[in-house]
Amino acid sequence: MLEVKVPELAESVTEGTVAEWLKQAGDYVEKGEDIVELETDKVNVEISADESGVLESTLFEPGDTVKVGDVIAKINTSGKSEAKNADTEKKSEAEPAQEKQKEETKAPSDTTENNQQAEPSSKEEQERPLASPSARKYAREKGISLSEVSPRDPLGRIRKEDIDEHQSKQQPAKSAPESKSEQPEKKQDDPAKPVERIPMSRRRKTIAKRLVEAQQTAAMLTTFNEVDMTNLMDLRKRRKDKFLDDNGVKLGFMSFFTKAVIGALKKYPNVNAEIDGDDVVLKKFYDIGIAVSTEEGLVVPVVRNADRLDFAGIEKEVGDLGKKAHNKKLAISDLTGGTFTITNGGVFGSLWSTPILNSPQVGILGMHTIQKRPVVMENDEVEVRPMMYIALSYDHRIIDGKDAVQFLVKVKELIEDPESLLLEG
Repeated sequence: MLEVKVPELAESVTEGTVAEWLKQAGDYVEKGEDIVELETDKVNVEISADESGVLESTLFEPGDTVKVGDVIAKINTSGKSEAKNADTEKKSEAEPAQEKQKEETKAPSDTTENNQQAEPSSKEEQERPLASPSARKYAREKGISLSEVSPRDPLGRIRKEDIDEHQSKQQPAKSAPESKSEQPEKKQDDPAKPVERIPMSRRRKTIAKRLVEAQQTAAMLTTFNEVDMTNLMDLRKRRKDKFLDDNGVKLGFMSFFTKAVIGALKKYPNVNAEIDGDDVVLKKFYDIGIAVSTEEGLVVPVVRNADRLDFAGIEKEVGDLGKKAHNKKLAISDLTGGTFTITNGGVFGSLWSTPILNSPQVGILGMHTIQKRPVVMENDEVEVRPMMYIALSYDHRIIDGKDAVQFLVKVKELIEDPESLLLEG
């Protein structure tokens, strides 16, 4: 019997949540075939079978938390399981007759044997009562066995309210404070005010935790500026067709802003750093994170050594990472080690925002939607120009306001003179 264990996921990831069983107990699995998908704090990970055989049993249900090293399933590698596999198919002609004979000999016997056969199955049903994964987890946290809980659902499905009611009966002395905690749920059950309670995914909880930590630990400030996009949009319009023909990828804005950020980081290295205890770690490389919005939440895959890539290389990397993010194919290595982050709320129509730091980084650039606005030119004439607000959120503990403002001004200058990116980006 082969035990399927949770493998080492990443240096900072020690547990995950069973998202979906790709194979069910009784299925035959080939060596290397994926059998379960785990959701971690950063990405979804598929665990495959090390040997061929029959999936004898699954020890956790979707929604359960598992840790690295936990045995989550067992595979019968001998191929002699009662489940459907190649060996049982060969014996299918002889076994049904034998089973029928056994059933016929047992059927006329007194009813006590039938009762004895029914008892084990009823015990199994009691041991595995109907309950959602969130209710099972809630019961484990409370230290309550679901077999002792009486459901109010006519179908016998146990809910969190049933667990709370069972606990209140077991601990009458604590009924007063528990009744207060139950009041919100009773209000939610009011048919005149329907609600839907959806458990947060592991990734959503991790995102929420890290965003709060970033605000609590960093002295975060945001400075703003605006960029005239006229020259960049003209250059892109003139070059985009040939760029596509030559490189097989579209020329977007992200490659220009990535190059502009790198040029500004080289001039203001404190923005490309992090705090380690009492030390400031200045990074001499440029791994730029690009925020991508997915159904499960925001992820920030990293374009490695972006300073060594040309415009086509950056556009290809950004496109590939975006596809992997939406297809849930990002690896842990795609998400770790970034030195600075760019987020573009403009694709959703955002005109102005204050992006939150992606710890342990100390700087993040926010791009926004392009909007035509009247601009007073140097000759005092007013022209309608395509303008974009940009924002830099930074950690004031190691970045002075002067450097933050000048960093953003540098980005503005490089974008407004895009040819200069060939030299400074």
